[in-house]
Amino acid sequence: MRNSYISKRIASFGYAFNGIIAFLRSEPHARIHALATIVVVAAGCWYHIATSEWIWLILCIALVWVTEMLNTVVEKIMDHLSPQQHPKVKWIKDVAAGAVLVAAIAALVIGILIFYPYLF
Repeated sequence: MRNSYISKRIASFGYAFNGIIAFLRSEPHARIHALATIVVVAAGCWYHIATSEWIWLILCIALVWVTEMLNTVVEKIMDHLSPQQHPKVKWIKDVAAGAVLVAAIAALVIGILIFYPYLF
């Protein structure tokens, strides 16, 4: 019984990684976020930013990734449930996209606050 539990937990990690890979392969914004993540992490390493700054950057990166992934899920669900255009579906998709924009703006502001002293 214990091995079955462990096997299921290990499999669930596999499903999660499959989801991340599917997201990266199918969504152009995912690839943009991946590039931005690489640039920000490289800049953090280059400038030897403080641990507290890393914490903020990691939180920002995670927030943008999570909101973009959830936005994608909302869009896919709504497209599946309502293939035709509908004003309520548009509203739902627009609000989900707005959540990504809020996260991205917050990440940008925090990134500027962190990197400005290193750049100037």
